[in-house]
Amino acid sequence: MAGIKTIIGLSFVLAIGFLLVILSAALFHSYLTLLVVATYVVAPLPNWICGRAANPDDFMESSGSGIIDLGRFLTGFFVVMGIALPTLLWHSAQIASGAAAMSVVGGLLIYGTIISFTMFFQEEQEF
Repeated sequence: MAGIKTIIGLSFVLAIGFLLVILSAALFHSYLTLLVVATYVVAPLPNWICGRAANPDDFMESSGSGIIDLGRFLTGFFVVMGIALPTLLWHSAQIASGAAAMSVVGGLLIYGTIISFTMFFQEEQEF
């Protein structure tokens, strides 16, 4: 059971992540780095949607794993895109290297907080 300290810690890390991404846009006058926030906010959605769409059967563990694998693939795609997008923008000289680094670190903090939140507050399934 997660307590109030967990909620405070996760919200602090999330605030630092958003601060880094917003500062990477504001300090370097390039608002393309804000696209990272969108990719990391959308990243857990395929896992959630595909996990709900899968039909869990008590007798056959392997049934319905294709849709779950699709959700994991799409989530992995969004996470890699959150890292690759600032790198691509930096490589094409659209943003500065400091903005790219701040955007990647902030995005990883945001995604890590979202995943940690879902792990800490996930309800246990009863059979």
